[in-house]
Amino acid sequence: MSWGNEFVELNKSKHDRTSFDCGERELNTFIRTQAVKHMQAGISRTMVLPSSQPLLNQKYAICAFYTVAPSSISRETLPAQHAKKLPRYPIPVFLLAQLGVHKEFHGSGLGKVSLIRALKYLWQVNHHMRAYAIVVDCLTDSAQAFYTKFGFQVLCEHNGSIRMFLPMNTVAQLFNQG
Repeated sequence: MSWGNEFVELNKSKHDRTSFDCGERELNTFIRTQAVKHMQAGISRTMVLPSSQPLLNQKYAICAFYTVAPSSISRETLPAQHAKKLPRYPIPVFLLAQLGVHKEFHGSGLGKVSLIRALKYLWQVNHHMRAYAIVVDCLTDSAQAFYTKFGFQVLCEHNGSIRMFLPMNTVAQLFNQG
């Protein structure tokens, strides 16, 4: 299996959600049973990188996906140097709610590609609807190490996982160059 050229919005009639397996039960369950419902409810958007060729069922396998949603954080959760210039009411952020890569592509760099595409997507959204940062909740230590490599900083503990953040001005520096 090889991946296609671009991320597109998840479409249950075109994308085979049941064959996706990234090795994390929570992410597998989300893409298989919850992603479409959340999109229909208007609470998140899931983008998938389909396979370049359809499966026998004529649907495209999902090689990778990410889900984004609007959210907010408390100013008090931010490090002091970030918090001091912000108002006391909830700070708008984008939540990178899910990011998964099919097991077949682990170690191929597709995780990095997926994260960069998600960051670029949110940077473009930020032109229309401002947010202070992108936050992510890490399910595992390896996820935390992955996001740390790309400049995310620990924010706080949230629902039993480590929440990390990347300020939008840092994201802008990635995409405003040349």
